[in-house]
Amino acid sequence: MEYTHRTTFSSTSNSSLSPSLPTTFHIPCAACKILRRRCTEKCVLAPYFPPTEPLKFVIAHKVFGASNIVKALQELPESRRADAVSSMVYEAHARIRDPVYGCAGAISQLQKQLDDLQTELAMTQAKLLLIRCQQQYEQNLENTGFSADIYFSSFLDS
Repeated sequence: MEYTHRTTFSSTSNSSLSPSLPTTFHIPCAACKILRRRCTEKCVLAPYFPPTEPLKFVIAHKVFGASNIVKALQELPESRRADAVSSMVYEAHARIRDPVYGCAGAISQLQKQLDDLQTELAMTQAKLLLIRCQQQYEQNLENTGFSADIYFSSFLDS
């Protein structure tokens, strides 16, 4: 997702630029804008932090720092950089929410939730099996013409 925006302006007013030389204007990426530096065409951060998503860079920068983000991206092949940025932004969000555990805390919480749901599912399946067994038992009694109420009441009377 590379975002570059270039606009060419021709200078026609009284300025020091020659009217025949176009001036290229490049909108800086969110990273360069926040860091207040000039965004070049070779900016490593520009494809991953477009000017329309400044919060994405602010969060990652707050946790990892700009130089560490740049180093990490430069060490990776271009095909894996977008996933790395996505992971860094996710980890940064998690670190801001939970400074001690970060993503590990979120994973632990999800694992506990999964364990609880698996336990609940096992209990529900056991209850369902019990109900089916009771229904099968009652159906077998009906098919044999035997009434459990009569059978048990005869024991109670004696």
